[in-house]
Amino acid sequence: MKKKIIIAVTAVLVIAAVIAAAVTLNAKPFAKDKADTEELYRQNVASVGYENAIDTAMPQTELYNTIKYHFEAPLEEGKTEKKAIVLGYDGCRADILAEIDEANSGIKALTKDGAKLLLSYCGGVNYPEKNTQDTSTAPGWCSILTGVWADVHGITGNDITKTMDTKTLLTSLVEDKVADSSTFITRWKGHFDRKNATYLEEKAYCEKNNLPVSFNRCENDAASHAYTLEEIKKADCADFIFVIYEPTDGTGHDNGFSFNNPEYKAAFKTQDAYALEAINAIKARPTYENEDWLIIITADHGGIGTGHGKESIQERMTFAVVL
Repeated sequence: MKKKIIIAVTAVLVIAAVIAAAVTLNAKPFAKDKADTEELYRQNVASVGYENAIDTAMPQTELYNTIKYHFEAPLEEGKTEKKAIVLGYDGCRADILAEIDEANSGIKALTKDGAKLLLSYCGGVNYPEKNTQDTSTAPGWCSILTGVWADVHGITGNDITKTMDTKTLLTSLVEDKVADSSTFITRWKGHFDRKNATYLEEKAYCEKNNLPVSFNRCENDAASHAYTLEEIKKADCADFIFVIYEPTDGTGHDNGFSFNNPEYKAAFKTQDAYALEAINAIKARPTYENEDWLIIITADHGGIGTGHGKESIQERMTFAVVL
């Protein structure tokens, strides 16, 4: 009799577990929270302390010119070499910077050193005009790396291969001989490691011409970060380092791009802590005092709900921290 009772109780527990799993699978993601309004978004953005406003946000393409000018400008007295790093936060909304962990933040470290904290925009034109290109990963990063919008570089969405009619800074800085080498570090296959990847042709071009340009895809964000630190610590590290961290984008797609989402906030803090480690590694270089470093933290796009690519202010606004 006791054996039958145990079997019956076990069966009930199994059924309960199955029901709980089904409820979890069918649960609405946090992104369904209706509190993510434009009004709240604007309030949160205003609390960050940006040097400009939404209506005066700079185009993300301007970062191309910032990087290009850095390498082409004369060296300051006492400096012997130009270096630059872009730490990209994929899918990171501009309002989430109000949640910075001041004790463990790459962004905070840069602003303490005098970095500019700027609002920028993706999508071809500023909000509220209707965007002229998707607020998606490939178009956003390509616009930063080429200095032009999709009507020129041709990357109107993901899974489109850019032609060599428009080269990225990774290649042009080396070919123009203002940088000795460059490297691209990421975990997403869509950049250069699958059919129709964005930079597939450019990677092949660099390999064919024996250019010191490397394209490195890592297994996950932790591996991307470890690779970045390893690169920075090399005595002859690449002059231009371009790394993309994905926690905010992955979390956003999983359960919501939202200031109100605790998991999205945690993802932001994870990659911001990565950035701090990278910045500290740069400052710890034995040759740091003789190097002229440009350090940028930026995003390709924002997000709303569990996606991005369209025209909402939450998707359109990005940011740039420039030191």
